[in-house]
Parts: sequence; structure tokens; C-alpha cells
Amino acid sequence: MAVAANPSGGKSLKWLVLLTVIIGTFLGRLDQTIVNLALPKIIGDFNITVTTAGWIATAYILANAVFVPIWGKLGDTIGRKRVYIMGFVIFIAGSVLAGLSWDFNSMILFRVIQAIASSADYPTAMAILAVTFPHGRERAQALGLWSSSFAAAAVFGPLLGGPLIDNFSWRSVFLINLPVGIIGLVMAIIFVRESVSEKKTVVFDWWGAITLGVALASLVLVLDRGLDWGWWSGKALLTYAVTALFTVIFIVIENRHPEPIVDLKFFKNSLFVNTLANNFIVFLGLIGGVFLLPIFAQTFLGYDATQTGYLFMPMAAGLMLAAPLGGSMTGRVQPRYVIAASTLVAAFGLYLFTDLDARSTPWDVIIPLTVTAFGLGFGMAQRTNVIAAIVPDAEIGIASSVLALVRNISGAFGIAIFGTLLFNATESSVLSISQFSTIHATTPADYATAIGLMSLQAQIVAYRTVFRTAAAILFVGAIASLWIKVPKSARQNVEMVME
Repeated sequence: MAVAANPSGGKSLKWLVLLTVIIGTFLGRLDQTIVNLALPKIIGDFNITVTTAGWIATAYILANAVFVPIWGKLGDTIGRKRVYIMGFVIFIAGSVLAGLSWDFNSMILFRVIQAIASSADYPTAMAILAVTFPHGRERAQALGLWSSSFAAAAVFGPLLGGPLIDNFSWRSVFLINLPVGIIGLVMAIIFVRESVSEKKTVVFDWWGAITLGVALASLVLVLDRGLDWGWWSGKALLTYAVTALFTVIFIVIENRHPEPIVDLKFFKNSLFVNTLANNFIVFLGLIGGVFLLPIFAQTFLGYDATQTGYLFMPMAAGLMLAAPLGGSMTGRVQPRYVIAASTLVAAFGLYLFTDLDARSTPWDVIIPLTVTAFGLGFGMAQRTNVIAAIVPDAEIGIASSVLALVRNISGAFGIAIFGTLLFNATESSVLSISQFSTIHATTPADYATAIGLMSLQAQIVAYRTVFRTAAAILFVGAIASLWIKVPKSARQNVEMVME
């Protein structure tokens, strides 16, 4: 059971706490998406290659993944508010330093600082909300709204980043975190009440943290760089071996340590495992499919960064509308049915993208995006609330850090898988189209035009293959979610009507 100083407070205070953690989560996740738009400018200023610039994103992902479980454990032990504010302060400082970075090496260092701080948000924020909203239906609505801020950050990244970069400079995407971050920090100091776990940590599991960190770092590294290296290259094989070795060592340590950083008993709970599996499948398909849309819009539809961002605005509306609606169904419909239905809607939205081509209108992008976002948001509260309901309050920080890891890693898997699929499908389509095409050209210019059209068609076919695959993955996730059966022992926590 968690101990908190007036954890729930008045009704208005509860929702101010929710708004506070939404700001923090939004800022941290926004930074992952908005910086990608600034990479071309950074490449020019620092005189680096595209491959080198990729490490600016990779360093952030690596550091973020490694430190999530550490912050989750510390939050349960020394206080969620204390850890949350600590992360907020470091994130603001790291953002300002990144905005002032003078070369590539300084940028990498400050991005790592940002990522370490950002990783404190998810486990502590989820634990803060679980204590602030102790009852099932209200908690589900709060967790759903908060969880939708993850996807909203991906939406607003292109929307905010384009104008900032076009009108100011790439440094503005970092420096904007200073005023917004200060607002969120002040709100956290005023509104969030301290809460700690009654289960005190006597011996911190440093070796578990280190081995898990190495395993995660090597896994995320190969997922992020594998396409450039080659999935069966020497570098890739080495990272596979390191990941496997340190995962085994980590499991041995956790089974023997009296206070493991990740309690492996969670994975003996079929409900916990099935919920994590659904989260993995959904985020793999969604992130893996949707991350290609800005590339498609700018490459084939001729939009600039700002115009591309506008396409994502209705997606944010779909998320914000669906999240509370899904949360309001707590107590009325079993979570597995809500999760299954939401995943099916998201799968249908991704399938609608299979009609995209170079003549597509903005509505051909906006409508599928909105449908996909509605599906994602509709089930977000249930996915998060099930995890919060089935673990003791004393370990909710650790459980939420595991959920955060699964979502982060699934996104990395999705980008790696679909990036590779797009590359291979493009090559296959080029060969197929050229094999069954005859070019009747009388001049070199006509011949070049014909080759260009064949290449264009091959790439569009490849994108359709990616979206078709992403939709199929989510369809499988929808069916699999029917195995998320909340036991009677957890009925009070989730306020569900069991069969």
C-alpha cells in the first residue's frame, strides 16, 4: 500500500495533478519526435553526415530505455514527487544545454542528459496518478487521458517543430522546453503530493540495473542501426550476443536478489503478460506504420514540414475524444472487449492507408489517421489501468516501468521491422515492375521519365505493403487481447462486471 500526504485531495486538485503529469510526459515524448525535423539543419551547422546525425536520436533512445527501471525503483523508495521533480529539473537543464550545444559531441552529451531525465517521468507519473486516483473508473479515465499524451506528442512534434525550425532555428526546438518546463515544474511542486511505498529498499539492485541497462542498450542499438549495418553484419551479430548474454545474467541476478529492480514474479501472472503482449503488438504496428507517413507526405505529396504537421492535427482530436470515452466504459464492459474493439478500429485505420498514391489528397491521409488515433485512444485507458490494477501499490512504479520498456522497445522494433520491410519491398517491386514493363522511348529524356515513374510506383507499392502488414499485426493483437481476462480478485480494483 502506498503512503501519501493527502493523495487525492479535492476533485479539482486531482485533475490539476493529471494536467501536471500530462505536461511532463508530453514534453519528454515531444522531444523524441520534434528533434528529427531539425536534423537537416543540425547536419549543416555541425558539418556531419546523415549517418552520424542518426546518433542524436539513437543516444536519446538508448539512455531513455536504460534508466526507466532505475527511476521506477527509486520513485517507489525515496518518493515519487521527489524523483519526478528531480527528473523535471534535469530535463529542463539538459534541454537548454542541447539548445546551446556547439558541436556534435556536446549535442550527444546533452541529449543523453535529457533522455536520462525524461525516463524518470513514466514510472513516477503513473504511480502518482494511481495514488491520486485510487478508484477504478476515475483512475481509468485519468490514465487514459495521460496515456494519450504519448501519441499526442508524436502528433504535435511535426506540427510545432516545422514552424519553429522554419521561423527561428533548430535550437528553438530545445529552448522551447525552458518556459513550458518551468510551468510544469511549478505545477508539480504545488499540486503533486508526495507518496512512497511502504516497502523500503535496503539494498539497491545495482548489478541488476547495470546488466539490464547493457542488455537494453545493445538491443535498442541494433534495432536502431541494424538497417544501416546489415542485420547479419558483424556489428549486428555482436550486439545480438551481448543482448542475449546480459539478459541471461540479469535473470540470474534478479532471481537471487532480495529486492530486484524488476520483480520477475510479474511475468508469472498471465494477465500481466497478456496485457504487455497486447501493448507490444499495438505499439509495434502503430509506431512502425505511422512513422513513415511524414516521409510519404513530403516525398510523394510535396508537403513541407509545416504542412505535414497540419495533417496530424485531427489525429490529436481523435485521441483526446476517444481516451475519456474508453475510460468511461470501466465498470460497464470487460476490458478485453474494449481493448479488442479499439485495436480492430486502429487496424482498420491503418488498412485505409493502402489506397495512398502520389495523387492522394490531404483527406486521404487525415481520415485514416483520425480513425487510427480514435482506435488507439479508445483502448489506452484500459491497457494502462489493467496493469495498475493487478499489481500492489508498493510495486506500481516498477510495473509501470516494465510497461514503459515494452512500449519503447516495441516502437523500436516497429521502426526497424517496417523500415527494413519498406526497403526490401521497394527493391522487390522495382524488379517486378521492370520485369513486366516495356518502355517505348524515343529520347533519353523519355526513357529517364519512364524509369522515374517505375521507381515511383515501386515505392508506393512498398508503402502499401508496410501499411497492410501493420494492419495485419494489429488485427492479430485484437484477437490476442481476448485472452486478457481480469480475475475476480482484481474486480474491486478495476470495477468490472465479470462473466
